[in-house]
Amino acid sequence: MLKVGLTGGIGCGKSSAVAIFRSLGVSIIDADRIAREVVQKGELALAQVAAVFGAEAITAEGELDRAWMRAQIFKDPAARTQLESILHPIIHARIGQAMQSAFELGAAYVIVDVPLLVEQGYQSLFDRIVVVDCLPSQQLERVRTRDQTADSQTEQIMQVQASRDLRLQAASDILDNTSSKEVLELQVNQLHKKFLGPSSG
Repeated sequence: MLKVGLTGGIGCGKSSAVAIFRSLGVSIIDADRIAREVVQKGELALAQVAAVFGAEAITAEGELDRAWMRAQIFKDPAARTQLESILHPIIHARIGQAMQSAFELGAAYVIVDVPLLVEQGYQSLFDRIVVVDCLPSQQLERVRTRDQTADSQTEQIMQVQASRDLRLQAASDILDNTSSKEVLELQVNQLHKKFLGPSSG
């Protein structure tokens, strides 16, 4: 029952790697989706956010006011810490439950797709950490091609994310995505065999 966290900087090809693992039948858990779910209307985490930040944090429809919350975090770094201290334990628990469910359904290993794995200190949740890596110049080029985003915007995102070095230090396994999609696919297939263990031979 191997727990694998998968991450990568913007434009590194994390989504491509996840899609290849999914096509191999691997159970994939989307940490971003869980993070969105825990602050939906009626969730305990949303009530806790309202208790700490006040009624302004909630829209008239009873949902998290993301724009208001972003503005608070931008103005006051302590607000980010407060918000994370509410949300992260709940997100961790949900990820744990999702992994457990996958194992109960017979998964040999589970991959959790966590964009900010290193930044948010999620390393302890996993047995292995896979980092999808490419050159910073490739990140810019790929995001430009994919989203028609200005390089300056992408660079801002890259500065907020963990540095390439920090991500690579956290990695137990690296998917080198400096080449083609075919080369990435080959590496994913090799990792898949490795994670399945001797029984896959």
